[in-house]
Amino acid sequence: MASTVEIPLAGGAADGETVTVELDPNGRPPLTHHHLGDKGLAGAEIYELESVDAEADRWCYRWRGPAV
Repeated sequence: MASTVEIPLAGGAADGETVTVELDPNGRPPLTHHHLGDKGLAGAEIYELESVDAEADRWCYRWRGPAV
């Protein structure tokens, strides 16, 4: 079973929400998260992984803009 972690979203329409993602074999989450809006893929926003505290393996996904 893969390990998971909850990561907060910062900025954009989903600011303050969290997402649960699977960690890769090296213990790192995916580099990006595509957050679906009310319009599904048409309203998706891109969030990019940022390290909050590298020593404690803490991250956030920072809003980068619309996916389309």
